[in-house]
Amino acid sequence: MLTELVHQKNCKKNEMITDAYTGEIACSSCGSVSSEPIIDLGSETIGRNPNDYQNNSRVGAKRSLKMIDMGLSTLIESKDKDVTGKSLSLENKRMFYRLRMWDRNSRSAITSKSFQKAFTLLDAMSSKLGLPQSVVEETAYLFRKIAARRILAGRSTSAMLSATIYATCRITGTPRTLQDVADAGNIKKKVLQRTYRFIAKELDINPEAYTPSEFVTRIAKGLSLSEKTQRLAFKILDECAKKQVSTSKNPMAMAAAAIHLASTTNNERVSQLKISKISGISAVTIRERKREVVKKIGDVSNG
Repeated sequence: MLTELVHQKNCKKNEMITDAYTGEIACSSCGSVSSEPIIDLGSETIGRNPNDYQNNSRVGAKRSLKMIDMGLSTLIESKDKDVTGKSLSLENKRMFYRLRMWDRNSRSAITSKSFQKAFTLLDAMSSKLGLPQSVVEETAYLFRKIAARRILAGRSTSAMLSATIYATCRITGTPRTLQDVADAGNIKKKVLQRTYRFIAKELDINPEAYTPSEFVTRIAKGLSLSEKTQRLAFKILDECAKKQVSTSKNPMAMAAAAIHLASTTNNERVSQLKISKISGISAVTIRERKREVVKKIGDVSNG
């Protein structure tokens, strides 16, 4: 402010211009340069790809719960020399030796090994299931919470992580079935069910059950059905919900039955075997649910 006042006394014109390249503020009339540098409010880096951004960034990568050290890694060199190349004193050498030992022991801890295996599997399973980044981070947070309760010992890491992923999908409303998670984690469905019940009891969580409507789009896209059939399937499931037909039923089975009924009504020939393959529900179950829907809600041709 002092520089600007002096400038105003010497020059009647107050036409200040900013040079973004040199970072200077000057008067276009008399050429006086302000001693106050400008503040760059733009982006930190102009990298056009992730590698350029990472190399030019001053803050490094963002923190992530799915990393063992949350992205805050440490690196202690083995050389006992300072930044100028001089050797450290005997006391400092002993101190850095202890720091290296603690750092090495922390990396080889049992919990760190469990995290390393679990989070490597988490990346693979999230790719297979197509999970968004928010669900992956929430899964890592929930798994760390489970590890803090010391209930991982003696249990399969893959089973515990798969159950954690399924629990997170239920909590966040991401439609993934038990069979989907079991196939992605390469474990049996019964093992996943048992582990999920154990986690839900230990963490005292009671997520809401899926609704059949959440699986309609998934089945319809796999069968390449029209938008008209999808809307009719949603209408059928709404009627089923009003008359409590879908209560205590497998939501995927109800969605498959609604899709089959809607496609038949709209003359889109889709076999029950194709629906069974996409949904993972047996053709017998689809026929039984279809009969129940027709019996309760009647004719759906007006949809």
